Amino acid sequence: MDFFQNVVVEYLRANRATFVNTEYCIQVNPGTNPDKSGPHWYCDAVAVNIAQKRCSLCEVSYSKTLTALGKRLTQWRNHWPEICAALRRDSGFGQDWLIEPHVFIPSELGPTLDRHLDRLPKIAGHDPQMPKPKVTFLESVLPWKYRSWDRASEKVA
Repeated sequence: MDFFQNVVVEYLRANRATFVNTEYCIQVNPGTNPDKSGPHWYCDAVAVNIAQKRCSLCEVSYSKTLTALGKRLTQWRNHWPEICAALRRDSGFGQDWLIEPHVFIPSELGPTLDRHLDRLPKIAGHDPQMPKPKVTFLESVLPWKYRSWDRASEKVA
């Protein structure tokens, strides 16, 4: 796990209703070996907020180009119904749970992410299946920016 992924995980865990599973294998087709069963991805972290019935597929990047993140979001968009079905099958989320992508990037890369999203209009919020990725800037997850025991003072998105 990348160093900054740990910072993001601690930020997510500071919300008492959120539970985090790191390096989560999203396996579209059931099977004993994800490498042989079909499309699958290792997500940096899956954050499950029980109070909000929300499952966030969290990806952390500080690559200047965000190319890998753009590819990941494109792959997820292309398989979104199957990804949601796999998460419901493997983790027991009900149909009433919101499943969403959530990216963590440096604020200076916000325009770069916007360009990626603009080139992929279905990711930019026009695809009725995959929600537009929630974006949190890495600068806001630094431990001195929030209360580490509950994050109660934050606005809920």
